[in-house]
Amino acid sequence: MSELLEKKEDLIRYFQQGGKPRARWRIGTEYEKVAVRSADCTAIPYSGPGGVEDLLRRMAANYSFEPENEHGHIMALKGERAEITLEPGGQIELSGEQCETIHCAYAEFALHVQQIVDITSQIGATVLGLGMQPLSRIDQIELLPKARYRIMYPYMARMGTLGQRMMKQTAGVQANLDYSDEADAIRKLRVSMGIVPLLYAIFANSPLSDGGLNGYHSFRGHIWTGTDSQRSGVPEFVFRGDCSFEDYAEYALDVPMYFLIRNHEYIDLTQPPGLTFRQYLARGYGRERATVDDWTNHLTTIFTEVRLKQYVEVRTADSQPPQFMLALPALLKGTLYNDDCLEAAWDLVKGWSYRERLEIADAAHKNGLDARVGRIKLQALGYELLQIAAKGLERQRALNKNGQDESIYLLRLMDLVRGGQSQASLVISRWKGEWNYDFGRLVKGCAYQAESIL
Repeated sequence: MSELLEKKEDLIRYFQQGGKPRARWRIGTEYEKVAVRSADCTAIPYSGPGGVEDLLRRMAANYSFEPENEHGHIMALKGERAEITLEPGGQIELSGEQCETIHCAYAEFALHVQQIVDITSQIGATVLGLGMQPLSRIDQIELLPKARYRIMYPYMARMGTLGQRMMKQTAGVQANLDYSDEADAIRKLRVSMGIVPLLYAIFANSPLSDGGLNGYHSFRGHIWTGTDSQRSGVPEFVFRGDCSFEDYAEYALDVPMYFLIRNHEYIDLTQPPGLTFRQYLARGYGRERATVDDWTNHLTTIFTEVRLKQYVEVRTADSQPPQFMLALPALLKGTLYNDDCLEAAWDLVKGWSYRERLEIADAAHKNGLDARVGRIKLQALGYELLQIAAKGLERQRALNKNGQDESIYLLRLMDLVRGGQSQASLVISRWKGEWNYDFGRLVKGCAYQAESIL
């Protein structure tokens, strides 16, 4: 039985217990990917031959993964150090191990790409280096038969206009970073939240959806603005100078709960009038009383651009082609794990008001690197951020067997951004040009290939 929680101080202590000495800092990366039928670019279903469950079954049979089941369906694969999990629309996610270096993450992801390309080729599917399903609409995408998602999906329709799109169509790449203590955690949370518009511009890669251009460079970013305002976005309190673990706990306490888990079964809490964690902590739910596991699960249902657990999770970037996937953890490790670089990154964005932050993020969703802050393009600020990160990685001196530091994982992206391009702008240009609005050409042009990891 998980430890009972009695008061707010117990929730704050949970965050405090996440602190680690610098020598034990690691970085974990979560790589979400959309997969389509190779023949027609439609999203592959979860069920049936050639579906996502079939893919997982083959992965387990061919490689050293242990299937994890829910009510007779394979929902995840557990590996020696990492897991393969699924998002609500069948997006395939590698939840990577906690790595000391990006070189470690590279080896892990390169192996995963080889395996996923091998298995998808067996079932007539292709993984695309895009941040969103380009063709299938949400009513054409099968919802994963997972209790958690069956609770969330109808709730999303009540709480926003775009939440069901978020669940079924989108894919991102996320990085998890450690902190030493409260001050360090809040500093990393604030800077990560501050650079959100730059991350959206740099990693924009969702300009296609529902069969055509959607008018955005990161439509996935725009989708988050219409998902559920009670639990998403960029909370204003993180930019206050006196922000603390208590502030984040206070915020999370007032977020309505989705569910409780008891004996591996989900108890739906989404029916009106709803129950916040604050109410649950005070009076329980029937015979149930708040536990550490309940708090841990509740924190996973908060969808802020950067969220606090017992680490800092940066969730902003659109999924990328494989050769760019490691750029996000590299950028964040270089920036947040070096004090000077962290301050330099904050200097880029500290002068914006809260309203300006939201407006700049909206502009980044729409126009990517061409969005402006006054007369300055986000392309210029984004390139400066990448330079800061590269310097941080050079100083950290984590070398691979060839004597290269981790800044090598930023080089392709730096070249792209220096030229004013993102994946989104490239896709838009190719869609109108060499692909000539043809989904067959798009599949070939965006397909994951095992040899393209770096």
